[in-house]
Amino acid sequence: MARLVIDSQEVSRYSLDDVLDAIIWGDALQVLPKLPDEMADMVFIDPPYFLQLPPKRLLRWKVKTVVEGVDEEWDKFENFEEYDRFISAILKEVRRIMKPKATVWCIGTYHNIHRIGKLMQDLGFWILNDVIWVKTNPMPNWLNVRFTNATETLIWAVKSKDVKGYTFNAEVARQFSKGKLALNVWELPICIGDERLKDEHGKKLHPTQKPKALMERVLLTSTKEGDVVLDPMAGTGTTGVVAQSLRRHFVMIEKQREYVDACLQRLNLETQQFSLEWR
Repeated sequence: MARLVIDSQEVSRYSLDDVLDAIIWGDALQVLPKLPDEMADMVFIDPPYFLQLPPKRLLRWKVKTVVEGVDEEWDKFENFEEYDRFISAILKEVRRIMKPKATVWCIGTYHNIHRIGKLMQDLGFWILNDVIWVKTNPMPNWLNVRFTNATETLIWAVKSKDVKGYTFNAEVARQFSKGKLALNVWELPICIGDERLKDEHGKKLHPTQKPKALMERVLLTSTKEGDVVLDPMAGTGTTGVVAQSLRRHFVMIEKQREYVDACLQRLNLETQQFSLEWR
């Protein structure tokens, strides 16, 4: 069963045993410095996108219902400089926490992924690939003033150019492509139906919840059974749910109480479907 760790100022350091297979309720900027060096085999970062959406309401053409965008406080920053400082602080800690042969994935849209890639290179990361997630059911562009954005980009990297021997399960990766090559294009739908978590009012609990199928591809191609996967901004916990189902360990950090509750509920319900005796 998943464990809850409540971070506090009284705690100055965590051991791996303290946080293994746990969701840490706390701020990533405060929790990450407390985690051990070279702890993680893989890191998945799903940061705020800093969408900078206009304050106007968008209505669907025919039904006149409101389009639900990302309007949460965690996606708001004063400017690009503040956003860059935030991302850089996260990346510096992540690089310290990564094992020598660990890899890191960062996901984003055109709003932020290019800034993240630049910051990663400045900090010494070596980019292995960008992977394009093509959404088979993207949110339509209701204003018709630009192309409908149907993709997100994942940057896959190691700590430095000198890193060799990182995990890449090529045979598995080929299964996700239509031909014989392991292409860097993944066609998958966004969360819909029962997979999409809703709040008590029937609205999306999290505006950018990632589908389990996406995380399955990430973990199956770049980790092994028994590996430790870190997600410092876990949202509703898809990384942990998939990691545990694939017999990987996880450490997740999330500061929003409603998302922490969702993480625990999803993990405790889904872990009943298989045995944890493999550890």
